[in-house]
Amino acid sequence: MAIVKMNKISIIGLNKEKSLLIKDIMDLGVVEISSQDSKITDPEWINFVKRDGNETEVLNYDAKISKINEVLASLEKYDNSKKPLFSTRRTITSVEFEQRILSSAKTEENVTQILELIKSLNEVSTEENKTETAIMSLKPWAMYDVPLDIGDTRYTSIFTGVVPNIIDIEKLTNDLEQKTDRCYFRKISSDKDQHYISIICLSSEKDDVYEILKQYGFNNVTFKDLEGTAAENIVKYDQKLKELSQKKEIIEKNITGAVPYKEEIQLLYDHLVIERDKNKILGNMLKTDTTFYIEGWIPENSKEKVEQALNAYQCWYEINQPEEGEQYPIALSNNSFVQPFESITELYSLPSSSNIDPTLFMAPFYCIFFGLMLADVGYGLIMSILCFSVLKKFKLEGTIQKMLKLFFYCGISTAFWGVMFGSWFGDAIPAAAKLLFNSDFTIKPLWINPMEEPMTLLVFSFVFGVIHLFAGMAVKAYMLIRDGNVLDAVFDIGFWYGFIIGLALMLFGNAIIPGSGQIGKWMTIIFAVGLILTQGRSKTGIVSKLISGVLSLYNITSYLSDILSYSRLLALGLATGVVSSVVSILGSMGGRNIFGILLFVIAMLIGHSFNFAINALGAFVHAARLQYVEFFGKFYEGGGEQFNPLIKKTKYNKIIKEEI
Repeated sequence: MAIVKMNKISIIGLNKEKSLLIKDIMDLGVVEISSQDSKITDPEWINFVKRDGNETEVLNYDAKISKINEVLASLEKYDNSKKPLFSTRRTITSVEFEQRILSSAKTEENVTQILELIKSLNEVSTEENKTETAIMSLKPWAMYDVPLDIGDTRYTSIFTGVVPNIIDIEKLTNDLEQKTDRCYFRKISSDKDQHYISIICLSSEKDDVYEILKQYGFNNVTFKDLEGTAAENIVKYDQKLKELSQKKEIIEKNITGAVPYKEEIQLLYDHLVIERDKNKILGNMLKTDTTFYIEGWIPENSKEKVEQALNAYQCWYEINQPEEGEQYPIALSNNSFVQPFESITELYSLPSSSNIDPTLFMAPFYCIFFGLMLADVGYGLIMSILCFSVLKKFKLEGTIQKMLKLFFYCGISTAFWGVMFGSWFGDAIPAAAKLLFNSDFTIKPLWINPMEEPMTLLVFSFVFGVIHLFAGMAVKAYMLIRDGNVLDAVFDIGFWYGFIIGLALMLFGNAIIPGSGQIGKWMTIIFAVGLILTQGRSKTGIVSKLISGVLSLYNITSYLSDILSYSRLLALGLATGVVSSVVSILGSMGGRNIFGILLFVIAMLIGHSFNFAINALGAFVHAARLQYVEFFGKFYEGGGEQFNPLIKKTKYNKIIKEEI
């Protein structure tokens, strides 16, 4: 349980050794190289050093990575092999990785060829889209038997175009006939938006005819570069589509044939990412004509192996502890149970280096609260078994691994509270016994049934809340004592402990332990006086101190509102049970027959799937909310920057030193 202690490191070495040293630092994966922007503007440094790095080289690597990413995306699309539920990195030794990269010339040729295929495929697809668009535009004119390339003649003019569907075609025809009896009007087709029409008239009457057409919202349609009728052109385009389809099929077949190269291309991708990162990190380094300078952070427990690597290259280096108050990057180190709950802390914010890692204290509470809010044996077992199976089958890493482990533990907690409350898929088992065997079989809870005794669970929810809040206050007290502020811990935490406990005994103590109410009364008075005398100690003047002390007692409302927040433990626990009961009632409505049994099975599957999904999400969110607002609010300050060491951040291959 701790924030990993960091040491500041400064390194000076020869430029000729820089590339190999960076490679070894990446292999170690424990050195974060800090930016040197401040030194670039420092007059004491600017005359001697300049920024290292080659931005053009980084951009070139980025361009190559982008192209390979495009290739891999296409190969993935045409890879028909069975995909695993979770994609994980392959494990490969560093020796094998380097050997395969040395022979990557053929892979680069394959990448170039696949890029050409992708380019051709895109061109064919674009041409297909254009052709299909052309066919769609010609289909309304399929019955128009006049060649599309025929325009105006010496004596006649032709109008082809569209008018809105809402106009009265008959009225348009009558208006044209009244204007001239030497005009041929034809409606070719119609759709929901417009009518497609053609008019042939004398050239001398062209303007008059057009004036009438404009009144009806006529829009002219032209057919550029087309010869023959619309139907003939549609046939040509259909033939072109067939040819394009055949061409596309050949290209796709060639891309599919390149799928076996995917693994080698992934190796090349990871190699380029490593090289890009090596060149990018140079921008955080300074150099002279012959030397380079690195400044950064290393975990204190990695000091020895970093020193060995630096000594191998005869570097000058200095490793120091952070100065007092200096912030350093944050890495968390916890045991196997607590470590998955780091993901909850990270969702909020990492601690600052002057704070404390809250994960150890938060983990058991989060697990208990999650289980209380979902509280069903069936749901808990399903969650734990699924998470365990996935973790066993797949070599997952990072956040997803942490989250699955977290849900595994939360599933156990959910099953435990399900046993305590007698919930096995709600009351599905008694409902099934009643439906199938007309039996009054029941499963009794080991503790209480929340549906029958909600007030009991509410009281215990508040008890859990008080314990949770007191734990947060205890952590704050520890931090104050750690920093040498013992009296602050006594006044700001100890006195509030006494005041809150005294109030609780005064109000409820006699119902539990006769006579304890009187003890609570005196505790409340004594610690209230203590708070009045100490909470204004930072003020100047006796009056100001006393006023601040009296006003501090108002903070009891904040504590009470925090405690009331834990009523959500009851609310969500009841929600799971109520929905389960409704599902059982709905499933049993079909009676004791084949139809009724089928209805029961379907209702159970759909209803409990919905109930599990929605209430598991609610438990996840509200359990986190109780940590972030009520618990963290008592002692925690975030704002820490995550430790980001220079490491081989590969996507497809996990590179290790040892043989597997």
